[in-house]
This record gives sequence, C-alpha cells and structure tokens, in this order.
Amino acid sequence: MRRTKVKNSGYLPALFILLILAGCQPKTGQSKAEEAMPVKVMKVQLQEINEILEYVGNIHAQEEAVIYPKVTGKIIEKVKEDGSAISKGQAIVYIDRDEVGLKFEKAPVESTLNGVVGRVYVDIGQNVSPQTAIAFVVDMDKMKIDLDVPEKYLSKVAIGQEARIYVDAYPEETFNGKVSKISPVVDLSTRSAPIEIMIGNPEHKLKSGMFARVNLLVNGHKRLPVILKEALIGKEPDVYVYTVENKKAALKKITLGLRQGPNYAVLEGLNEGDLVVIMGQQRLSQGAEVYTEEEK
Repeated sequence: MRRTKVKNSGYLPALFILLILAGCQPKTGQSKAEEAMPVKVMKVQLQEINEILEYVGNIHAQEEAVIYPKVTGKIIEKVKEDGSAISKGQAIVYIDRDEVGLKFEKAPVESTLNGVVGRVYVDIGQNVSPQTAIAFVVDMDKMKIDLDVPEKYLSKVAIGQEARIYVDAYPEETFNGKVSKISPVVDLSTRSAPIEIMIGNPEHKLKSGMFARVNLLVNGHKRLPVILKEALIGKEPDVYVYTVENKKAALKKITLGLRQGPNYAVLEGLNEGDLVVIMGQQRLSQGAEVYTEEEK
C-alpha cells in the first residue's frame, strides 16, 4: 500500500515566529516602571511676601523753576550752560536793556533757587521780554513722584510708607522712596486722592521727566509658603497644584495670597518642604506614578 506524504514545511516558520513574539512580551513589573512620568518640581519654602500697589508716574525735582527776566532787551552774555551747578541769586544770562534814556548796564537774569541748570532756552543776540522763558533750574538732591491713589486703598497708605521706584535708565537698580504727602480730599470725578512720594537722589541719577514704575509696599506677611506661577492649575477661587508624595502625584486645592513678581503666597493647602510640580502637570492625574527630574 502506498503512503501519502504530508507537506508540513509551512508550519515550522509559523511556530518560530510565535516563539519570538512570546519572548518579546514585557516581564512582570516592567510596564509599571515605564508608566512613571517625569516631572520637574520645586520645594516649597517660607518667604516674606509684601502686598504691593503698582503705579506709574513721572519723576520731578522737589524744587524746580522756570526762570524769566524782569526786563526787555537782547541777550548779550551767557554765564551758565546746561548741567551747570548754580546758587540762588547767581546770574544765568545778561541782558542789554533796550529802554531809551537809560545808561547802559547789563541786567542779570538770576536763579531763584540752588540746584542745577537743566536747560538754557535762549542764545546770545536773542530778544527777550518778561514773558520769555530763559532757563529751567532744578534741585536734584531730592526728587518726587505724584500719584493718584483710588479711595479704596487710601486706608492702606500712610505718611512715611516705603516705596520702591524703577526706571528704564537703570534696569538693575531699585530706588527707595517714602510717602511724604497725602491729600485730604478725594477727587469726585476719579474717586482718587493725590499722594506724593519723595526720593533721595544724592548721585543725581534720577532726572526730572523720567518715567518710573512705583511699587508701594502696603502690608508685610512673614513666613508664608511661596510657589511659582507655573505650578498653578485653574483660576481663583478654584486653584490647584500637584504635589509629589511617595513618588505619586497628589492633586491639592490651595488658597492663594499675595503675588510678588513670579511668586505667589499660599494661605492654605501647602506646607514648607512640600514638593510641587512646576512642569509636566498637564499629563498627570491623581495617584499617577512620577519621578522627579530636578528638585529646588
């Protein structure tokens, strides 16, 4: 009897592929490690945070004056130039009086205060009258900024209160000032009251006319937890952050306090030493496993 041979050459490659695939399956516990997500964290620290009222204004000298002549005539001599120091009563220019019948005698145009000549507006040969501005004189030892404070904040402002002033000419420098005047009257149209901030200027860095940003320090809060803006999720009053506890993400609701630059004070929800996620929180969920790339 003749036997029929069965061709099985196709079965062997298929079996071989199945064995390879079986060997590529992840081992127990490997997938769990691969699911841990990288995050960047910061360690919560306690810092002093001040409540700040932010304003902008123009700087002026405490004392400044536009100088006018007392007589009509022609400028025949310039004694002072821009930037010259000057004392009260010193001449800035001299005028040849053009009044008929008077004996020639040059008339001085004198400064009315001690300080610096900020600008001389006239040139030799120019005709002037008592209505012609001759020069601008400033006392640069002390500068001031006038601001309008809304009435709802007036209870937080007091004489002697500290202010910090920033100008573009010195971006890395902070100038210190103090509230020197507070108007007792509120403007009915703006519902605000004028205040004056005085700034010492011994090196004459600040110039009259400079634009300034003013931070008026209102209240100080000592030793509050502080976090970066990047950590926040949501908007007030529903603000959350992710913390890392035992290598797992924990979503916490917090109550924000005052902001100072990029930092926020936290009134409730965090403690000193907590690890708060500041990068990578968009992919997290409650209880997700994480590993930290960096701690501060």
